[in-house]
Amino acid sequence: MPEKKLICVLGPTAIGKTSLGITLANHFDTEIISADSRQFYKEMKIGTAVPLKEELQQAPHHFIQHISIHDDYNVGQFEEDALNKLEELFQNHDVVIAVGGSGLYVKALVDGLDKFPSVPKGIRMELNKLHEQMGIQALQKELQKVDPEYYAQINTENPHRIIRALEVYRASGQKFSSFLGQAKAMRKFKTVKIGLLAEREIIYQRIEQRVDQMMDDGLLEEAKKLHPYKDLNALNTVGYKELFNYFSGEWSKEFAISEIKKNTRRFAKRQLTWFKNQEQIEWFDYSLNNEMIVKEVEKLVAK
Repeated sequence: MPEKKLICVLGPTAIGKTSLGITLANHFDTEIISADSRQFYKEMKIGTAVPLKEELQQAPHHFIQHISIHDDYNVGQFEEDALNKLEELFQNHDVVIAVGGSGLYVKALVDGLDKFPSVPKGIRMELNKLHEQMGIQALQKELQKVDPEYYAQINTENPHRIIRALEVYRASGQKFSSFLGQAKAMRKFKTVKIGLLAEREIIYQRIEQRVDQMMDDGLLEEAKKLHPYKDLNALNTVGYKELFNYFSGEWSKEFAISEIKKNTRRFAKRQLTWFKNQEQIEWFDYSLNNEMIVKEVEKLVAK
């Protein structure tokens, strides 16, 4: 039996991962697992840059718009579902492609999730109460003080992520970041990680162009339909939450769009920080021809 290989295509948002993933899937005659946690949701298409219909037709994709914003779904469930799908795909393929910018979801698939101490329910309730009474700034301030390493990596506008880190700290007295990167889970496949990179100015320019394209494609109308559900965790997402502020009259449309661009740049910066701290990623310049990258990946797969 030849050794099964999972090729992970990584990198910041708007860098060209979708295109490269499809080229690799066609070259190896295989299928793609999406590890982009926001592309899972059926109702969120334009604002999450779901691959176009023509792109989806070029190679079989899995975990694209397969659940609803009303479903409870987390990284642990994704790990289980994706491993089951991989086992199925490896019946017919020696190579499978995983594409995504959600570092935690890629890590769950490749290495397994880190184990954290149990947290008494009362601690979570205290933190939720703090959030309600004092706002997200109080949570941000506490996390920045007790765990600056983790604070620098995450979306600090996501209260769920901050509360999770703080409850672990309060329960154990240890930083959330100290539990990350523990012993890796055993996998039945070998992983080849490749990433696309560009100068930061180029990444930011591509982000600006993508946001403008999303607006042209109807992001405003998509967000308007989702506005009644704005408190759902799935919709605490760049591209939607800013427009919700416009709908509520807090911001002008122009300011909301500028905030989408700014927050997407921040997201890309966090992605780069995450991936640069990961092991054994072979980086390629985004401007390289996909076929040239495929030739290099072939060598990596053959090792």
